[in-house]
Amino acid sequence: MESTVNKKETFLRGIVAENPVFVMLLGMCPTLGVTTSGFNGLGMGVATAFVLLMSNIVVSQVKTQIPSKVRIPAFIIIIASFVTIVEMVLEAYIPFLYEQLGIFIPLIVVNCLILGRAEAFASKNNLIDSIIDALGMGLGFIIALTLLGAVREILGSGSLFGLSFVPENASTFIIFILPPGAFIALAYLSAIFNKIPTK
Repeated sequence: MESTVNKKETFLRGIVAENPVFVMLLGMCPTLGVTTSGFNGLGMGVATAFVLLMSNIVVSQVKTQIPSKVRIPAFIIIIASFVTIVEMVLEAYIPFLYEQLGIFIPLIVVNCLILGRAEAFASKNNLIDSIIDALGMGLGFIIALTLLGAVREILGSGSLFGLSFVPENASTFIIFILPPGAFIALAYLSAIFNKIPTK
């Protein structure tokens, strides 16, 4: 019973108590750069979560075979391999999202969330726990980027996932789809998110 509770806590920790974006403020580059719309946020969140899950799986399995002196470079190579897969799949099957995300896709390699989980968790835990950790943190990242993108899109464009719900001549808060709007929306959402009770 204790093991089940711990696994549940591990999973939920990444969604609320230690949300990568709103609580731990990790991965700010893609968070602020691509979340001009809900769809962009969702796309980047899913891509990052996939890389996080796969790298956690591999690191948890090969951790004993990697010398400590080359641990970090080895983790980066593992992460970069999965980022390359994501980049190629997006370019081949979802080209419009690939164009929207642009340079931020290869930058997933240096996302401190992924390297941090590989180093702090996957390299010290078994396969199942590493998968659960990656799913929780990945889902938390997806929720954060999608929510931030959706808020910016609603306030800045009067639409959500590309579907407009305000008249064409209606005024919107254009600042929210500009870089300063990313900081404003992130600040308010972080403040709200940190008020959510975690126990």
